[in-house]
Amino acid sequence: MLLFIKRYSSGWGLYAESLGKELGLYKDPYQYFGMLSMEMHRAIRLVLETGIHTMGWTREQAIQYSLQNEAESEEGITVEVERYIASPGSALCYKVGQIKIRELRNRAEQALAKNFSIKEFHNQVLNSGSLPLVLLEKKIDAWIVKSKSK
Repeated sequence: MLLFIKRYSSGWGLYAESLGKELGLYKDPYQYFGMLSMEMHRAIRLVLETGIHTMGWTREQAIQYSLQNEAESEEGITVEVERYIASPGSALCYKVGQIKIRELRNRAEQALAKNFSIKEFHNQVLNSGSLPLVLLEKKIDAWIVKSKSK
């Protein structure tokens, strides 16, 4: 649980990366393809972490899996694999943080409808620093209630 407390802020980074299409930042399909490629890279990280820490994969098995499933150099993949061997839960924490922020945003959008402000939602997520996800959820729920009563 401590990893989730410390690293949900990295989930913010993944969440923010996912906003490019919504914000109209991609000027051609190749830019969007780049974002999708990074999503695939992160999915592979989750598989690596699971393989290494719950399925007993060796370093070599993890490297081979990555080489077979993504277009990265062996050198880069080796660094990634060694990172996930040494730091269990990293990829999972990033992704869980991203998913929770997106879930909270969807909740706020549905509850507040036309009164939803993406700017204020982002302020609410960021203005207290890195909170445990359970506290972030309580904070956003309280903000939704307060915003409804305005």
